[in-house]
Amino acid sequence: MPIVSISLNEKLLEEIDKIKDEIGFSGRSDVIRASARMLIADNREKEALEGQINAILVLIHKQEVEDRVTEIKHDFEDIVNTQIHSHLKDSTCLEIFILDGSADRIKKIAKMFQISRKIDYVKLIVV
Repeated sequence: MPIVSISLNEKLLEEIDKIKDEIGFSGRSDVIRASARMLIADNREKEALEGQINAILVLIHKQEVEDRVTEIKHDFEDIVNTQIHSHLKDSTCLEIFILDGSADRIKKIAKMFQISRKIDYVKLIVV
């Protein structure tokens, strides 16, 4: 099996260790392999979407990146029906977008947030 080197911050490494211990993985590599498989499966499921769909997009981000969220959101006003913004603890924000539109546009907005290094959490739920 090839060996791949990655860089992780301390917080992420702590979370990986916690999952390893709680679930019973034999090591960090097993946690990362399982995570990669889940991401690949999730991506395949999203790529198969087509036609007109409804979805909920959930974001968590630091308050100081609000401008980036707004910038992306404005590029997708045609599919954003509702946006709910809530302040959480530690200067963190929760965004909930209710989306209605073509699967391609909905996949694109989710991807824009996913590739942004400024967003801590992105989850697209198709309803």
